[in-house]
Amino acid sequence: MNAAPEMPGDDQPRWYVLKVTSNRERTVRESILRRVLQENLGHLVSEILIPTEKVAETRGGKRRVSERKLYPGYIMIKMILNDESWYLIRETAGVGGFTGAAEKPRPMKDEDVVKMLGQQTAKEEVAQPKVKIDFAPGDRVKIKEGSFESFEGTVETVDEVSGRVNVLVEIFGRSTPVELGYWQVEAV
Repeated sequence: MNAAPEMPGDDQPRWYVLKVTSNRERTVRESILRRVLQENLGHLVSEILIPTEKVAETRGGKRRVSERKLYPGYIMIKMILNDESWYLIRETAGVGGFTGAAEKPRPMKDEDVVKMLGQQTAKEEVAQPKVKIDFAPGDRVKIKEGSFESFEGTVETVDEVSGRVNVLVEIFGRSTPVELGYWQVEAV
């Protein structure tokens, strides 16, 4: 077992980044929360976040909304760092350690905290999730349904919020823009 690092004399909770087992972020978060309750250390740990964003995908013709982790393998924790809280976190299964130099936990920079929390609240406020579209402007696509079925064209713009793709299709020797749903086209 490692010796505890020299802890800051700060009694204010600060944000720290924990390295955790990838794809077990939620389990590790629940374990930490359970241990905090068992050890009666709720006054030291105030928040634990797994930053995520909602992404809409269509699979098999059905639209599905899922959450995607922004930082896989990491969770953010707001806590007062002292010997008790440090050992509690370090001894939780799935926790690899705090980020920082030479085993000494370093709090996140204020501007990084603002950015991370801003992303998180902005993601929560957005009612309409982004649609995951695998096309980019300039890609060649084939239209697979609708009035222009089996025509080929070039993607001009992609709108992830509405799920629409503008495709330039050549009709009678002229490029014509056609607005389609992203599910109506496939990569060539």
